Amino acid sequence: MVYAIIVYDVQADRTPKFLKYLRRYLTHVQNSVFEGELTEGTLVEVKETLQSMLEEEESVMVYRMDSGSYVERSVYGDDPMDDQQFL
Repeated sequence: MVYAIIVYDVQADRTPKFLKYLRRYLTHVQNSVFEGELTEGTLVEVKETLQSMLEEEESVMVYRMDSGSYVERSVYGDDPMDDQQFL
């Protein structure tokens, strides 16, 4: 498993399309930001799909870490990842 943080910047009317797709794999932590664990194969699939969904002047950034244990994560306020622990 790898840990990924994915950030997208797309036209406002296209945001629901990206939101719906990424919710299948990762936790929505803030507007246009998702994170969580994926297999290496799923990450490749997600990256290819996101690239195919992009239109001109839109972008996606993917941060890949070998493990969530290498990520120092600080959250101030409500943490959407807390809700994922009880599913």
